[in-house]
Amino acid sequence: MSTADLAGAPRNAGPDPAAAGPPAAAGPPAAYRPAAARAWLRLLRSELGLIFLRWRNIALLAVLAVIPVLIGVALRLAAPSGGGQGPAFLDQVAGNGVFLAFLALTIMLTLVLPLAVAVVAGDSVAGEAGHGTLRYLLTVPAGRTRLLGIKYAALLAFCVVSSLLVAGVSLAVGAAAFPVGPVTLLSGTTVSLAAGLARLLLVTLYVAAAMAALAAIGLAISTFTEHAIAAIAAILVIVIGSEVADSVPQFAVVHPYLPTHFWLSFDGLLRAPIDWGSVGHGLLSFAVYAVIFCAVAWARFTTADVTS
Repeated sequence: MSTADLAGAPRNAGPDPAAAGPPAAAGPPAAYRPAAARAWLRLLRSELGLIFLRWRNIALLAVLAVIPVLIGVALRLAAPSGGGQGPAFLDQVAGNGVFLAFLALTIMLTLVLPLAVAVVAGDSVAGEAGHGTLRYLLTVPAGRTRLLGIKYAALLAFCVVSSLLVAGVSLAVGAAAFPVGPVTLLSGTTVSLAAGLARLLLVTLYVAAAMAALAAIGLAISTFTEHAIAAIAAILVIVIGSEVADSVPQFAVVHPYLPTHFWLSFDGLLRAPIDWGSVGHGLLSFAVYAVIFCAVAWARFTTADVTS
């Protein structure tokens, strides 16, 4: 009998098994729920630690932090002294350091951010299967479905952290190297610095959503192989192939269905009022890709022998 049963029983209760039976039967489910929740939280903490404390992933995050610094230094050195003598984007960044964050996110979204997500997502299942540690991980009382969900939740955390890291470092470098003030949107409307930073946060979360869809693709691919490098290469081939196809006018009919087509559609967030149509299409595309490939990953992970 559990401690909860002892506390809830009358003091004069006798040894009648019929009277003691019902509380004992009701005890285990109530005690199991918090124990199972603690096990899932421990597994999630372990997965987050595996992602954020691995030296390779730390190096990836360091690269994500260094590139905005290099972009900012290059633009600071190239900034015209008189203004209005350089490219439009250079004049924008030189006039307001907040634009460095938008520029860095745009540049890094083409390859660097997808590369970082591909490395982490491709290794999520394939790496552990290849090293033989997956069979021990499955002994945690969470089940394959919940284990896969925890892995994707950890990938989502990496997508958000990496996107916020790029935006935060870019904003800090932009504030240090250039003036900072009210932000002029693409529609020509000037908003306050606080409103501009709010738009930057929305853009960053949009980029994180795009990377979350790519992480779902990577998670699905990772369940089909025991070689992490093969999964990473496959993800990058999909990204590059999609970007190339998206730039070919003859393939316009399939452009809306490509995984990278809406990655740069966050420009709708930089208009007044916000163009929720283009932003909504992008978010819907990311959600569809995430649901489809998470379902593929679930079907593979829960039925195939991925522990050998």
